Amino acid sequence: MLSLQPITFAEASEFVRQYHRHHIPPQGHKFSIAVADEYRVVGVVIVGRPVARHNDNGRTLEVTRCCTDGTPNAASMLYGAAWRAAKAMGYRRIITYTLAHESGTSLRAAGWRSLYQTPGKSWSVPSRPRLDRHPLGQKTIWEMI
Repeated sequence: MLSLQPITFAEASEFVRQYHRHHIPPQGHKFSIAVADEYRVVGVVIVGRPVARHNDNGRTLEVTRCCTDGTPNAASMLYGAAWRAAKAMGYRRIITYTLAHESGTSLRAAGWRSLYQTPGKSWSVPSRPRLDRHPLGQKTIWEMI
C-alpha cells in the first residue's frame, strides 16, 4: 500500500537525480511530497513558483518535477496530493508540463486537464545566454483549478 509522507527539498532533489529520465532537480520549491510503499520512497513531487513569469501571479503554483521509480499509481497519487496541498495553502491554480509524446495518464487519473501544446524552445536568448539541459520540443500544459 502506498502512503504520502513529508520530504525535504534536498531529499526530493536527490531522488530526482537518481530517477528522472530527462531533468535535473529544480532550483527551489514551495513544498515537496513523497509517496512510499512499506519499505522506501518510490516517488516525489516538487512544487514551486511557475517558471514562466506570465503564470507567476501569486495564486498559481507549478509542479516542477514529478518523479517515480515506476511504481504503479505513485505519480497520480503525487499529482493529486500536490493540488490538495496547494489548494489548502490558498492557491487557486496549479500547472505542470509534460513532453508532447508523454500520454499524461497519471495527470488525467488525478483529475488534471490538458490545456494546449506549447511551441517548445530554448530559454537562451542573446541578452541572457543559458545552457539548455532539458528537452526543447513541444510540451503539453496541464492544470487543476
